[in-house]
Amino acid sequence: MSENSSNSRSGGMSALGLLGVVFVTLKLLGITAVASWSWWWVTAPFWGGLAIFVVVFLIAALCVVVAAMFSK
Repeated sequence: MSENSSNSRSGGMSALGLLGVVFVTLKLLGITAVASWSWWWVTAPFWGGLAIFVVVFLIAALCVVVAAMFSK
């Protein structure tokens, strides 16, 4: 056997992905309070991580720009 072979497999669904699937299923079936939520909140587990990353990146970029303006 080669040194690089392994029996582990990568992939699968993340916890947020699974939560998103559960929310969409509950919304479509009209079960629990999830049925009254906006679709933005139901799908938030799918896009929420990216949105948080973008906000943090924009805040960091703004800090760099402000610091560059004051260092002159």
